[in-house]
Amino acid sequence: MSRICLFPGTFDPVTLGHTDIIDRALPLFDKIIVGIGINTSKSPMFSAEQRMAWMNEIYKNDSRVSCVTYEGLTIHFCQKIKANFILRGIRYVSDFEYEKTIADANRTLDKSIETIFLTCEPKFSSVASTIVRDIIKNGGDASPFLHDVVAKSFKLNS
Repeated sequence: MSRICLFPGTFDPVTLGHTDIIDRALPLFDKIIVGIGINTSKSPMFSAEQRMAWMNEIYKNDSRVSCVTYEGLTIHFCQKIKANFILRGIRYVSDFEYEKTIADANRTLDKSIETIFLTCEPKFSSVASTIVRDIIKNGGDASPFLHDVVAKSFKLNS
């Protein structure tokens, strides 16, 4: 049985914290599917197409990583793509408390899908998409928090 993992999130934008989790999870799984969740109640700063393009460019040389969009419950999407793991990144204790609640609900819905938590490298614990978006909206330089692929796309658009 292949170890297929879904890494769900909004990735708005893709940060070094996101890629840190993916890079360190690669040895654990046969395939990581980055799932960009489409939530109609949220207004993302970047289109789903742009976020997918960033992920695809960052991982273009690693066939173990792919990126898709999805709507609805994450556990239902896992069932659809036959993912037996959900990957979540943890920065702080408060992240764990929130993520554990979701993991418990997912386990109730499908006991065959396990949630795996990875803590981020300490140097990335302050990297949050919300903060990065605020820096970008206010004309600051967000490049210290972004993969070169993402940072370069801002320079091309300015």
